[in-house]
Amino acid sequence: MTTELLRDRMLRGDVLSSTFLKTPALQLVEVLALSGMDCVALDAEHAPFDRVSMDACLGVARALGFPALVRVPDGSASAILTALDSGAVGVIVPHVDTVEKAKVVAQAARFGHGGRGFAGSTRWAGYATRPMADILAKCRAETVVIGQIEEPEAVDAIDDIAAVEGLDGLFVGPADLAVCFGKTDSAAPEVRDAIGKVGKAARKHGKCLVTFAPNTSWVPDLKALGVTMFFIGSEHGFMLDGAKQVAEHFQGAA
Repeated sequence: MTTELLRDRMLRGDVLSSTFLKTPALQLVEVLALSGMDCVALDAEHAPFDRVSMDACLGVARALGFPALVRVPDGSASAILTALDSGAVGVIVPHVDTVEKAKVVAQAARFGHGGRGFAGSTRWAGYATRPMADILAKCRAETVVIGQIEEPEAVDAIDDIAAVEGLDGLFVGPADLAVCFGKTDSAAPEVRDAIGKVGKAARKHGKCLVTFAPNTSWVPDLKALGVTMFFIGSEHGFMLDGAKQVAEHFQGAA
C-alpha cells in the first residue's frame, strides 16, 4: 500500500482496514505501519494532537509510505489546511450534516479559487522540489475528503450530500447517531438502518462508505450494508485488550 493509491482503492470499493491513533507519538505510527493495515487516522478531534505532534506523526507516515488521514477537530479551512500541508493524505471532517457543509469541506481541501491555499514548500508538496502543475495534479489524484454523517439531519439529506463533487467518502458515526436517536447502543436498529440508507446513496454517487467498529466481529454485518472501509478501535483498545489477556492469564494461574 502506498499513500498515492488510497483514494483509488477507496473509490474502487476495495475492503480497507484502518484504526484511529489517539496517542500523539510518532513511534506508534511506525508500529502501526508494520501491522499490514491499509492506513491510519490521527484523531485530532478527540485526542491531544497539536500541530507539532501531528506534524511529527505525519512526517514519519510519509517517510514510510503509510497513508495517514487526520480527523480534524472541525471543518474549518484552517484545520483542513494544516493537516494536508503537514502531509496527511486526506481529512475526516466531523458533523457534515448539510449539503452546504459538504461543499465547503470539499472546496477547502482542494486547490482553486476560494479553496485550499497554495504553498509549494510544505511536506506534502515536496518542500519546493515540485512544479505547480505536478502539485495540482497530485492533489486531484491523491487527496481524500471524508465527511462524517453523525446526525439524523445528515441521513435525511444524504442523497444530496453524497452528490457533492470532491467528497470521496461518507463516514457514518454510529455512536453519535445512537446518541441522537436516544439510544445507548451503537448497533441499535435505527443506526443500522441509517448506515444502510447512507450506503445506498454512496453506491449511487460513487462514494466510499466508511464506518467505525469496536472490533472485527462487526465487519460481516456492516459489509452487508455496503461498508468497504473500516476503522476498527484504536491503539488504546489494542493495548488494553493485550494487557487484559496477560493479566487474566496470571489471575487464572494464581
